[in-house]
Amino acid sequence: MKFSEDQLTALNEKFLDQRPQAVLEWALTRWQQQVVLASSFGPQSIVIAHLLSEITAQPRAFFIDTDLLFAETLQVKQKLEARLGLTYERVHSHLPIPEQAKTFGPMLWYKNSDRCCYLRKVAPLRAYLADKKAWITGRRREQSHTRQQLQCVEWDFGNGLVKLNPLVMWTKAQVWRYLFEHNLPYNTLHDQGYPSIGCMTCTAPVQANQSERAGRWATAEKTECGIHV
Repeated sequence: MKFSEDQLTALNEKFLDQRPQAVLEWALTRWQQQVVLASSFGPQSIVIAHLLSEITAQPRAFFIDTDLLFAETLQVKQKLEARLGLTYERVHSHLPIPEQAKTFGPMLWYKNSDRCCYLRKVAPLRAYLADKKAWITGRRREQSHTRQQLQCVEWDFGNGLVKLNPLVMWTKAQVWRYLFEHNLPYNTLHDQGYPSIGCMTCTAPVQANQSERAGRWATAEKTECGIHV
């Protein structure tokens, strides 16, 4: 079901000053197992996973395995599954790196990062979401200039379903305060200058005065992989 602009406006006005749990409870009541959490195992998605685990006994979460994730990222996945009692569904391109290299050339992530992101992230995500009603992300307005107009409830035109951003108004400080208060595991690369972590081939540490996502595709003129565009 596609919401009208008026419906989206009303929903966002409703949830603007409420806790993230409010929109999560609303989504679970409405769509039950047809709403899923997207996780990059960053601080935001860890917070949401914890919130979901306290609301429902069977939260659904997934991650996109590009075959290029940091070992530290996969370690966080294992810790979260043990701690929260959930299993992250693996979404994969079914395109091995060697096969990609044969067709598109080696190290495509350097030569054409947009195509690489499409093959390894965007296309697999679209296939996975094809039978879902809504998906949840950890995007926040504070993260970058491209996210400053985010709403809590949006219509995802690219994938044809509702997209929820329950932490849209949270600050980085709020996210980390929640992690520490609940003693949740997090990626140790965050302590080494990596505020936002994607593929190991395309993620770099950032300086203290840079935005959270400045280290993503640091050598290319892009700030998003395409799954949120």
